This record gives sequence, C-alpha cells and structure tokens, in this order.
Amino acid sequence: MADYMLEIKNLTRRFKIGGMILGKSILAVDDVSISLPKDKTWIMSVVGESGSGKTTLARMILKLLEPSSGKIFIDGIPLSYYSKKDHRKEFYKKVQPIFQNPFSTFSMRKTVDTYLYETALNLDIARTRDEATEHIRDILHSVGLEFEQVTGKYPNQFSGGELQRISIARALITKPALIIADEPVAMIDASLRMNIVNLFKKLRNEFNVNFVYVTHDLSTAYYVSDFIATMYRGNLIEFGPAKELLSRPSHPYTELLLDSIPKVGVKWDREIILPDIETKEYSAKGCKFAARCQYAKDVCHKNSPPVTTLEEGHKILCFKYCGYKI
Repeated sequence: MADYMLEIKNLTRRFKIGGMILGKSILAVDDVSISLPKDKTWIMSVVGESGSGKTTLARMILKLLEPSSGKIFIDGIPLSYYSKKDHRKEFYKKVQPIFQNPFSTFSMRKTVDTYLYETALNLDIARTRDEATEHIRDILHSVGLEFEQVTGKYPNQFSGGELQRISIARALITKPALIIADEPVAMIDASLRMNIVNLFKKLRNEFNVNFVYVTHDLSTAYYVSDFIATMYRGNLIEFGPAKELLSRPSHPYTELLLDSIPKVGVKWDREIILPDIETKEYSAKGCKFAARCQYAKDVCHKNSPPVTTLEEGHKILCFKYCGYKI
C-alpha cells in the first residue's frame, strides 16, 4: 500500500531558449522532491514569483509536460502508467485541473453545461443524460450554484467568479483524488478571491479531495494551506507544514515573500521589488538566491546548498542550517 498520496522524486524539467547555436538551456524545475500524506486530505500551496517553476511543476503533475528526469507517483502509481491509452481515462478520473482564466477554459460557442455533461458521460460517471443531470445538479449546488442558473447559458453570461465556480464543479464531477489549481484566483476580482479559496477548504472536507494550489498570492496561500512549497528559479527552497513554515520561515527568500504581505495595523511604506527572470540565475553554480540574499557568503556562490531537515516535514535548501557559519 502506498505511503503517500502524491510523491515527487527528483523531478527535473529542462527547456531550451533561443536559437539552436546561441540558445541556452534552463532548468525550469531542478531536482524537486515532495512527499504528501494519504491518511488525510490537504491543500498544498506552491508559491513563488513568476519564473519560479511552479506552473511547470503543475503541468507535469497534470501530464501536460513530460519531465526531463525524475518521477511522479499518485497513490504509489507512477504517472507513466497512465500514458497507456487504456489507462488515460483512469487518470482523468483521479486528477483534474482548474486553470487561471475561466473564460479561456470554455468556448464562447458552446453552453457551459455542455462541458459538464461531456465530463460526466465521457468519463463514465453517469450512464445516461438524466443520471448526469442529477449528478451535475448536486455538484453545482456544492459550489454555490443551482442547475437552473447554469443550464443553456454561454460563458459570457457569467461573471469571472461564477465561471470559475463552474470550472471547479467540472473538476469535481469525477470526484477526483487530486485537483491541480493553477493561479485560479488571478483573473478574479480581489473582493471575490477569498470566496474561491474558502470553497477549496470546504470541498477538501466534503469531497475528500486534495489540492495543489499554485499561486503568487501569498495572502490566500497563507490562509488556505496545510503545506507550503516555496520555489525559486526552479529550486524547491523550502517545504513544510504551513503553520511551521509561516510562523518560522527559515529561508531568506521565504522571509522576503512573507514580508511582502501587507499586515493590518502596519503602515505599508516600502515596496518589495522582485526582478525579472535572469537566465544567469538559472545556471548559477551555487545557490540561485545568493545574489539577493543578505546572509550570502562565498560558499553560497560556489556550491549548491544541500537539503536540510529542520523539524519533521520542514525542509530547506540553505547553507545556514547545515553546519556552515553564515
């Protein structure tokens, strides 16, 4: 029996950018390993700035990208098992996506309920349209919508928040074990974002479903997570239980990210500026964050830091915690 619901082992994805001769290779995801339990449901937030590799990681879990090396296991079964034609439907039942822009998820030429029926019938969740209707009705109710509000309507007849709820309902039709939500609140009005995040917490318990929540919105990640994985330039630089990591951030980059969250009662008089992607940081021999780290020493620029375990389940990629005096 598998010990982990989701297990990622030494996962790497390399991209070539530029021309064949003068182009460069970058590691968008660099030797990432994460293990998440199966004895309870959880929400793991993957956080980091643009270019950190979090969306690339999500796309590999969804089998939209193949790893350059490493493996991903769902309930102990490697994703390569689902590459066989006979097993793809089984994968779609177990793992479902929610994407950033709900308006690009649905065609403007089709009513949104068409997608709900297709998912229910094509993946053998329902045998007949009437049976599918009852199932869809229940799922829509669970995300705060009624069947009569949705049926026969086109995407442009809904707000962004409503359409994202329909996307969530579509993902729930198969009653999956895992939902990968890639920046699901980025295109939604700020006043409605917490509604979607609260919905994830409700559905985690109601449907016994796990979430990988990919976001750069630290305030929602802070609120919703059971685990947090912090990524920077392809590296997983800190991972652990959310309460532990948020109360005692150990990596300087995690500290920087948490400092960027405005706090009630604290005057916001400075701006945290995160630079654009720099190819040289991806190919750096040492710690990729060293150029921006206030604690960096010579060893940080010359050598890659090892993974160090601080507390049970709390891991960090930093020389500060492995015996070096920094």
